[in-house]
Amino acid sequence: MSHKMISVCIATYNGERFIREQISSIINQLGNEDEIIISDNESTDSTIDIIKEIDDKRIKLIKGPEKKSPTSNFENALMHAKGGYIFLSDQDDVWKDNKISICMQYLKHYDCVISDAEMVDENLNIIEKSYYKVHNTKQSRIYNTLIKNGYMGCCMAFTKRVLKASLPFPKDIPMHDIWIGNIAAYRFNVKFIPNKLIQFRCHGRNSSFTASVKSGNSLFRMLMIRWTVIKCLSFKFIFS
Repeated sequence: MSHKMISVCIATYNGERFIREQISSIINQLGNEDEIIISDNESTDSTIDIIKEIDDKRIKLIKGPEKKSPTSNFENALMHAKGGYIFLSDQDDVWKDNKISICMQYLKHYDCVISDAEMVDENLNIIEKSYYKVHNTKQSRIYNTLIKNGYMGCCMAFTKRVLKASLPFPKDIPMHDIWIGNIAAYRFNVKFIPNKLIQFRCHGRNSSFTASVKSGNSLFRMLMIRWTVIKCLSFKFIFS
């Protein structure tokens, strides 16, 4: 494992519509020794064929877990990451050309960075200029744990020590990014940066959009998510 190596982790499932465009926006920013780990959860469309057609040695396609959830799929990808710096990516967004270079500047001083994003439709037309503004994203640890989660995975990059502290995932965490973000915030350091580094597609089928917009419709559900995060964090700190 190289401390300077970058691992981009993607979880795919029936992502044929956008996966080529997403990989293309990422791969030109990577060095020769970097990698893209793609864990695929038995896609039934042409996702795997498209990935193989790109034919780049830096892309490592692995079989996803039997449990078909985005959280388990991301965990599977992360467990294969060899880099000293980890970037999470959804299968349907587009990265800005300077995403990696800007995040790497911040990762010299912080263990986890979360960027802002443009919210776009399926054709990349801007819906909202700032995800932060729409979702009232804040830096505060307590706010992100108890009020509203701001740790959106597709905008997240972190160091290897955050990854090591986060794995394995507790079985009942609500989403992978909530867990990683809270681990980084309470054990290391997190920085929300103002740069809009991705075009975040909002089409109702992507897991980040579903998690950030549609989940937690009931007060009970929101309270249970927060209780689960606090419980898992407490257990992690006591027994690690």
